[in-house]
Amino acid sequence: MKLSPRDAPGFLARPDPRMPGILIHGSDVMRVAERRQTLIRNLIGPQGETEMRLARFAAADLRKDPAAALDAIKAQGFFPGTRAVLIEEATDSATESVKNALTRWADGDAVLVVTAGQLNASSKLRKAFESDKRALAMAVYDDPPGRDEIEAMLRDAGLSSVPPDAMRDLTALAQILEPGDFRQTLTKIALYKHGDDTPLSSTEIAALAPQDAEAGIDAMLDAVAEGRPNAVPPLMARLIAQGVAPVTLCIGAMRHFRLLHTLVSDPRGPSQAIGALRPPVFGPRRDRILRHAQRWRQDRIEQAMSDITETDLTLRSTSRAPLVALTERTFLRLATMAARLR
Repeated sequence: MKLSPRDAPGFLARPDPRMPGILIHGSDVMRVAERRQTLIRNLIGPQGETEMRLARFAAADLRKDPAAALDAIKAQGFFPGTRAVLIEEATDSATESVKNALTRWADGDAVLVVTAGQLNASSKLRKAFESDKRALAMAVYDDPPGRDEIEAMLRDAGLSSVPPDAMRDLTALAQILEPGDFRQTLTKIALYKHGDDTPLSSTEIAALAPQDAEAGIDAMLDAVAEGRPNAVPPLMARLIAQGVAPVTLCIGAMRHFRLLHTLVSDPRGPSQAIGALRPPVFGPRRDRILRHAQRWRQDRIEQAMSDITETDLTLRSTSRAPLVALTERTFLRLATMAARLR
């Protein structure tokens, strides 16, 4: 039977040991591994592998010994509790061995867990699980985790006091990061909040989230959009010393003002439009972008975009103008314009 994406989080959290087997397949190896890890941990418990209640096989091993899967699920363990047999990186070549194990499965046998890459609808392995009324097939898609899944991750990480604003930022962060990176970030946040009973804040999330290479450029764009011309020269010197090219700064500035233009030109208003941005923004950065959009008028944004375009064209031309000074002068002019918008 097929396990729907809506029911998957609940099943992974409370798997049924009376199920003969489950196939977890998808194109994202990290996401498949994450689902498999959660399932097995909740199926056999944290001590299951130590108590030898988990048997692992590579799918290639079944070619040499097709009966290995059946022998493993029928084997008796030394410790009481649910047992599991894991077959990793399976393909259609393992279908007969897996199908034989599912057909002869009986109460008390180990649960068969099979992982695979992307399987199309005509896959024999996939059909073997989907056509079995007792077994399950779970497709793992590339969609970011939903709210229920994030809440389950938070519980696993030991985070209980998460207010709505922090949950909103975590949901946005989950759409940006890879699943493994997101789980590691939650673990880092949980360690940071250990022994701290205060609610998780957006500032803490932003501080603990992975920092991208554009953090310094963002600081420059904040100074420009917020009308702080005095901050432009030292930021420019720091960025150039770090190896950031003037053209890169212009590209970042154009992207930022296009974003502001999208927000201010939305008939719903910036406050509503910012929630529909893809990729999403979260934490203090979200608040800063919203303040920028509320500060700048549409005509001024269009003027700023024109100035940035002209500077960018000059930087890319054969002009002998000093590139750093030219970029800095443009940013100073825009920051001065923003200061007059108060």
